[in-house]
Amino acid sequence: MFTLPEKHPTFKPALLHLNKTSFRQYLRILTYARPYLGRLLFALVASLLATLVWLAVPLGLRELLDAVFDGGNRELLNTVTFILIGLFVMQAFLGFWGSYLLDWIGERVVTDLRRELYAHLNRLSLRFFSNQRLGEITSRLTNDVGAIRDAVTGTLSEGLTQTISLIGSVGLMVYLNWRLSLVIFVTVPLITLAVRYFGGLIRKLSREVQDRLADTTAIAEESLGAIQSVKSFARESYEVARYNDKAEELFRTARKRVLYSNLFWSVVAVMFLSTMIVIFWYGGTEVLAGRLTAGDLVAFIFFAFNIGRSLGGMARVYAVFSSAVGASERIFGLLEEVPEIEDHPEARPLDPVLGAVAFEEVSFGYGEDQSVLESVNFRCEPGEIVALAGPSGAGKTTLLSLIPRFYEVTGGRITIDGRDIRMIPQQQLRSFIAVVPQDIQLFGTTIRENIRYGRLEATDPEVEEAARLAQADGFIREHPDGYEARVGERGIKLSGGQRQRIAIARAILKQPRILLLDEATSSLDSESEAAVQLALGHLMKRCTTFVIAHRLSTIRDADTILVMEQGRILERGRHEQLMAQNGLYRRLHDIQFQEKLV
Repeated sequence: MFTLPEKHPTFKPALLHLNKTSFRQYLRILTYARPYLGRLLFALVASLLATLVWLAVPLGLRELLDAVFDGGNRELLNTVTFILIGLFVMQAFLGFWGSYLLDWIGERVVTDLRRELYAHLNRLSLRFFSNQRLGEITSRLTNDVGAIRDAVTGTLSEGLTQTISLIGSVGLMVYLNWRLSLVIFVTVPLITLAVRYFGGLIRKLSREVQDRLADTTAIAEESLGAIQSVKSFARESYEVARYNDKAEELFRTARKRVLYSNLFWSVVAVMFLSTMIVIFWYGGTEVLAGRLTAGDLVAFIFFAFNIGRSLGGMARVYAVFSSAVGASERIFGLLEEVPEIEDHPEARPLDPVLGAVAFEEVSFGYGEDQSVLESVNFRCEPGEIVALAGPSGAGKTTLLSLIPRFYEVTGGRITIDGRDIRMIPQQQLRSFIAVVPQDIQLFGTTIRENIRYGRLEATDPEVEEAARLAQADGFIREHPDGYEARVGERGIKLSGGQRQRIAIARAILKQPRILLLDEATSSLDSESEAAVQLALGHLMKRCTTFVIAHRLSTIRDADTILVMEQGRILERGRHEQLMAQNGLYRRLHDIQFQEKLV
């Protein structure tokens, strides 16, 4: 019946020494339980009543034993026995509802927090993700959010119930025999000193374990996400070694935490068991002297073990609290990340959308010392095709990324139909712009769902028509599963050209007013490229199009060609005009022509 408090795998000291920052973090965690306040209060009341019932059990045992040893009162023995059974049933019933509701609230709050965090991550700009490791973000969304599950309600409930249990046990022990209680009063301060010594060390190591876990997750995410490159360069051993290094760092940190946790447990166990031996010895002398009954001694020992149980529970509270505070710091750090790009308070939908685009003294840089675009000026009318040419690193892709506000300009402004794009709600702005990037991003679902991503409400016939226009219908129907074929992680089951045609079909289905093509046909063979160019031609008639193409032969028919170098527009005009200028465009064209001859 009597056992030491259960040793928890992540056992850490109780009686925590709170600082203001930790307390504020914990209160912030608890705010997520506010919508479920009714259930929370019911659970707390049930848990508190279960604790009070549990405190009554030793007193019942005292009466039971005294009825046997002192008077031999069989009627009292039967009555007390039934009362004890009733107390156990009541305690189990109240404990069940308290635990169930608290677990329900914990799971509900974790789900709410995950949803809020994921929605917030989707509002952050591309600049944020370019400066973060995806594995670390994933770790925050999974490991860290999961770490605060029990802290949301478990620490509150168990902290209150174990505190009441501790105070009640101490009070009843004093009531039974104040001299014997002095033994406990000597031990508790010693345990408190051990708590204060080990507490800071274990909490610091717990935070480091979470950080090392995030590092390990990030390495795995990067390596497995680029598994084709890993295998093509025969770097499996290198990546395994890199992961193993991080895993060993995690192990070393976790080993220190386990060392101090178990050392603390051993110290407390020695103190506690030594105290119990002294209680047995001194209590026995009190019984022999007639100052204490056998029932009093058993009840006293029960309360002593209950104190140990309460201290163990408070240790678990500290364990959860320490893990949760460290995890919440990282989670709330993400939630406090202010989106770089937000809608202006006076932004309003653009209606109708014609598609005239203008850059007015536009400058942009990824940092103070990383200027990418400088004083870019041009204008295109609705339905025109604007091609961007120039050497790698000239800023062509960056220029396209500014039109849908993936990044915010650092100088000047961009207008669509005369309105600054910052005065158009982001959702509407991006709803009439379609992007076909060079690095195609597909989801690990079916071909049909990947195409339908361009317009979620599209019907199956509309999806298939878009695929036909993108010259993708043929290879799709050759697959045994057709449009229901799964493309694998990031489209790995498809060739580069097939992925690009899926992306083009997705853009066609969207029916945009502005189309951005960044090397959209770079992975196609000549025959497929000609077919896709024909399909794109139908789409381009209905929208303003910006094209980046490595092969200059594909942009000969553009209404305007902007030739860029080092973030500036050096030349502009039609193909014939630029060829006549004998400038950068002519040199790039001649180089490609010579390479083609070779």
